[in-house]
Amino acid sequence: MAKENQGVMPRWLPLVGGVLGSTTCGLLLYAWSVFIKPLNAEFGWSRAEIALAFALCCLVFGLTTYPAGRLSDKFGPKVVVLTGGVILGIGFVLSGYIQAKWQLYLTYGLVSGFGGGLVYLPPIATAPKWWPDRRALATGFAVVGLGLGSFIMAPLATYIIDTIGWRYVFIYVGAAMGIMAVFAAFCLPVPPAGWTPAGWTPPAPAPGTAARKTRDYTYQETFRTPQFWLLYVAYFCAAFAGLMVIGHIAGHGIDQGLSPMVAAGAASWLAIFNAISRILIGLVADKAGTRASFVGIFLLQVVAMLLLYPSGSVYWALWIVAALIGWNYGSMFTLFPATCLQYFGPTSQGTNYGLLFTAWGLAGFAGPFVGGWLKDMTGTYYIPFIVGAAVVAISTFITALVKPPPKLGE
Repeated sequence: MAKENQGVMPRWLPLVGGVLGSTTCGLLLYAWSVFIKPLNAEFGWSRAEIALAFALCCLVFGLTTYPAGRLSDKFGPKVVVLTGGVILGIGFVLSGYIQAKWQLYLTYGLVSGFGGGLVYLPPIATAPKWWPDRRALATGFAVVGLGLGSFIMAPLATYIIDTIGWRYVFIYVGAAMGIMAVFAAFCLPVPPAGWTPAGWTPPAPAPGTAARKTRDYTYQETFRTPQFWLLYVAYFCAAFAGLMVIGHIAGHGIDQGLSPMVAAGAASWLAIFNAISRILIGLVADKAGTRASFVGIFLLQVVAMLLLYPSGSVYWALWIVAALIGWNYGSMFTLFPATCLQYFGPTSQGTNYGLLFTAWGLAGFAGPFVGGWLKDMTGTYYIPFIVGAAVVAISTFITALVKPPPKLGE
């Protein structure tokens, strides 16, 4: 067994890279609502027109993770994250100088979304390779920043908007995001071939399989398995519901009679639990397994979605439900990459999870839009939240039944 040695960089370093990279992406994605009012006031654009920039960013971000994974597997994570950080920073800064909708769609929706996708995926594929003994926990560190970024960005952006204007949020935060991504890139070494942590022994093979050598799935083989596409559908459904709530929970509270500040508190509680769940669920999954963890969080999410509408008029009830939704939503960002790694192996994890994550990009475009459309059609959020509960039930059913694909022989 290969041992951890003096020449190898400390294995906590990729965890730092993951936190920095995912926090950069959290700053990009999860506080867009703070820009709606100032953009509407300055340009007179409708909420739908402003929201389209966010939808485009989510779509491009999600779809970019597939080529980001391929490039990371081929050239290493450092060059991909470094390139993405530069692109992301430039796109976000340029958004501070826009004068027309198409410019916002280009700089924030397309350029920043593309750069963000390049930054996000490689740390998720790299960190667990350094922690074969705690893969789910390592994955949690690699994605925790999405929740942290949303928690930081909302009050920071609001302060900057109130003091010097919305344009400076894009300029200052964009520069900071680019710098953070560059630091993240240099925290992502790839472990040497055959490396294992000192004192750790790989799990023994199942009885009757000891004499058979196995190998990881190539990305072409992964894409041909039914397990991959079942996970894809489960990811889309769960993200669809979560992103619908993220896009509309504050508006739901206001519609039910809460003040804007109190309703925004629900979004803050969702963001907090979205962050902390990503690490804590890793501790649970490393003990109980990813399948049991999936079923648990998705059953809870169905219940929370059903409680969301009736809780809207009572601030403490809405905050509790929002926290529960944030916990379940954040947990899946640890469980899906950990499951992908468990099923198909680490060799092509960047490419495999990159394609799997495109389900989130599609859901990011569809979830908030469908939620808003159903609300406009019915006049309330009752039907959108029921639909959200139904699609999460699909995720529950799939993750309860799907089993790992067979091991491949050399």
